[in-house]
Amino acid sequence: MTISTRKRALGGIVAASLILALAGCGQAPEESTSDDGGSGAVEGFLPCIVSGTGGWEDKSFNELGKKGFDEATEELGIEGVAVASNTSSDFAPNIQSVLDQNCTLVITVGFDLAASAAEAAAANPEVQFVSIDDIVDQDFDGETDEPNIKPIIFDTAQAAFLAGYASASYSKAKKVGTFGGKPFPTVTTFMDGYKQGVDYWNEQKGDSVELIGWDGTNGVFADAFVAGQPATNAAQGLVDQGVDVLLPVGGSIYQSAASVIRDSGREIALLGVDADVYETDPAVGDLLLTSIRKFIDVGVKETVVAAGEGDFDVAPFIGTLENKGVGLAPFHDFEDKVSADLQDELDAITAGIIDGSIPVKSYLAE
Repeated sequence: MTISTRKRALGGIVAASLILALAGCGQAPEESTSDDGGSGAVEGFLPCIVSGTGGWEDKSFNELGKKGFDEATEELGIEGVAVASNTSSDFAPNIQSVLDQNCTLVITVGFDLAASAAEAAAANPEVQFVSIDDIVDQDFDGETDEPNIKPIIFDTAQAAFLAGYASASYSKAKKVGTFGGKPFPTVTTFMDGYKQGVDYWNEQKGDSVELIGWDGTNGVFADAFVAGQPATNAAQGLVDQGVDVLLPVGGSIYQSAASVIRDSGREIALLGVDADVYETDPAVGDLLLTSIRKFIDVGVKETVVAAGEGDFDVAPFIGTLENKGVGLAPFHDFEDKVSADLQDELDAITAGIIDGSIPVKSYLAE
């Protein structure tokens, strides 16, 4: 069901100063170029990964996490253990199940596993944990709760800023929309960046493109991270208000948005998140203006390989435009539909965000 609510779960903001201080310690993931069949892993190394709701074929963050995991185990020449979660009640039992199999590295994919990960890490200090999309600060003291947890997080507001600018440039209706799965900071940071990008377009061009679905505090949420009626209702409400660009943030809820767009009979562009959805879900490729990417697969792969080689590092990694941990996907089928000047403008904005001349506010920078 579509709901309007104030952004919550802001406790993670308290940790921002610590994260930013440590960010320089975490190296940006880079694709491995090894072709020697893998260097092997230290004796007894067993990596395991537990998904968030939506499973391994959500065409989003779970699937990306599994992709990086599989690439890492292949490079190391070992087998790993992957367990999918169907509901939130699976989180703790699934983590315990991999611990019972003597896993030495446990990766939890998604911020909604943070509480279960914190509890498990505290009870198993000899096991290495990796948290995707959450720093695991359940007591809100500004620090990751346990010394055996490595956070991999992404300042997606930076890439979403570019998407907001591009959407405002493309929109003929002068109305663009967004809605989220749930009002977690890792969801609303997309919406924050998107809003700032739209606002920047208006400021630079003297335009008045309106963003519907997020005002910086309150917005529209489906209360779900999977396709279904709640996501359909959220998307329909925005389409009924006349938007011609739509950004759904959260797992596979974009599939419900795509169905609403097709049923509308109007020309409405869709935006993807996490993966380049044009590549992961070609069925909606013709609708996609672009996707806001976070390179979860690369981060997971590099972390698992490093741990397998005995070089596990708990320093947080924060993906940014500068270290290529986040970015905007190509326009693909919309290449000829966007302004001829748009890509050059986006390149200039990217340079400005990196050098600080164009500030982007996010929960990681407050």
